[in-house]
Amino acid sequence: MDDLRLLTDLDAAALARAFALRHAVFVVEQRVPLDLERDDNDATARHVLVEDGGGQALGTGRVRLVAPALAKVERVAVAGAARGLGVGRRVMDALEAEAARLGAREVTLAAQESAIPFYVALGYVAEGERFWDAGIPHRKMRRGLGGG
Repeated sequence: MDDLRLLTDLDAAALARAFALRHAVFVVEQRVPLDLERDDNDATARHVLVEDGGGQALGTGRVRLVAPALAKVERVAVAGAARGLGVGRRVMDALEAEAARLGAREVTLAAQESAIPFYVALGYVAEGERFWDAGIPHRKMRRGLGGG
C-alpha cells in the first residue's frame, strides 16, 4: 500500500475521521460501550491517522505522556479491510515517534490478547496477568525507545 498518507498534526476534520474509525472498530465491531471508548484524554493526547489516497481512514491511535519519560499508546484501530497490510505498523511507528518527541524513553500499552503477536513483532514485551477491559482480555506491554 504505497499510496498511504500519514497525518500527525490532525485538524478537526482529520480528528473526526480518526474518531469515526475508532467508533467503527471499537463500538460497532467489538461492542465497546461508547462512554468507555471516548474519554477526556482525547483532548490532550497526540493522535495519528493513516489514510489511503482517497482520504479514507485506515488506521489511527493516540499517545500521551503518563509519567516523565513514559508514554502510553492507546486506541490503536485499523479498519477491517486494511488489516494485515502494514497499516498498524505505520500507526505504531508514528505513535512511537510522537512519544519520543514528547520526551519518552519507554512506551507502555494495554494490548487486546488477540493483538499481542502484532506488538511482540514490534518489540513489545507482555507484563503481568491478563485483565479485562470493556469485556475484552488484555495484557500490559512495554517497549523501550531507541537511544534510551
